[in-house]
Amino acid sequence: MQFGIVLLCIAYILSQFFRSFLAVLAPSLAADIGMSVDDLALASGLWFLAFSLMQIPVGEALDRIGPKFTAVVLFFLGAGGGALMFAMATLPWHVCVAMMLIGIGCSPVLMASYYIFSREYPPAAFATLASIMIGVGSLGNLAGSTPLSMLVEAIGWRATMGSLSVAAVIISVGLLFLVKNPKALETTEKGSFLDLLKLPALWPILPLMLVNYAPAAGLRGLWVGPYMVDTYQADTASVGTATLVMSLAMIVGTFAYGPLDRLFGTRKWVIIGGNGLGFVCLVALYAMTDVSYWTAVALFSAVAFFGMSYPMMVAHGKSFAPVHLSGRGVTLMNLFAIGGVGIMQVITGRIHQASLNAGLSGGDLYSSLFLFYAVLIGLGVVLYVFAQDNMK
Repeated sequence: MQFGIVLLCIAYILSQFFRSFLAVLAPSLAADIGMSVDDLALASGLWFLAFSLMQIPVGEALDRIGPKFTAVVLFFLGAGGGALMFAMATLPWHVCVAMMLIGIGCSPVLMASYYIFSREYPPAAFATLASIMIGVGSLGNLAGSTPLSMLVEAIGWRATMGSLSVAAVIISVGLLFLVKNPKALETTEKGSFLDLLKLPALWPILPLMLVNYAPAAGLRGLWVGPYMVDTYQADTASVGTATLVMSLAMIVGTFAYGPLDRLFGTRKWVIIGGNGLGFVCLVALYAMTDVSYWTAVALFSAVAFFGMSYPMMVAHGKSFAPVHLSGRGVTLMNLFAIGGVGIMQVITGRIHQASLNAGLSGGDLYSSLFLFYAVLIGLGVVLYVFAQDNMK
């Protein structure tokens, strides 16, 4: 099982890469196939929406057939096929379809790991294991920054995407041989996602689950690149540096959150504290439109750091799900988290276009976007205050 977890982690590194690499490819895609920033926002949003909508069938599949074939089939067809289509794209809509396929392919990877953690390890260790998985997987964010810009300059973006397609196929074959399904539960109990949604304990958790990851993922995955170009006339190397620092902040933040629930004996107040600080950073980005490049990078990175409460929130929500609905429990949380990112990517694309139409430029072009994220996090935290703490 350990070797299977390692390979799932490698697949998740690729999944993290795919959710964040468009910021670096933006100049190349604009030059070669005419993709605008709003086209990129749509493509990024479609990745997250496809990923999140797949959580319903993925959850069913995890509970019924287990993580092995769920991960193998989808990653092979979706990630492998989608990356190949991306490499052959000649129009913006080709990239959009390719990103949807890649999102479908990546959708079971993390949840397959979480399902194994929830079935094979003590409940109290779930948040730490989940954070480690995301922390290591965030190496994909690093790969999607400066290393990607260097690779694209060396071999071009089409060859890069073709190579990633081959890598996805190889990983899928490895998953087939190395991942083992946990022992089947001996129970006659049945249930569905609707049974989970009927649990009152989840109601104050789900709104913050919907928005807590959106600023970190949205800014890192797309907006940091255009912001740096429009505000500081940054070149590819400077954009790569900003995304690299943000990626490091996300990794450090994930590992920092991991043990805090056991250290302080609470998940609820750790999550409230972290998201509250993320709210402050977003307000600062909104209010401070004339700052230096490195101050902006620091604020973006702080949003990324504090925005990594996602695995702890999954652990919190999952703790209220019955054992026979473990797969659906983790995927329901993931549906809200990743679906929220996708929805917010599409909405922020419209906000950005409205700011362009209003004649704004430089840092002012992104102020409404930062305010939008801040309001979402603030409302989510207010509702989350009413959540029941649970360390199971």
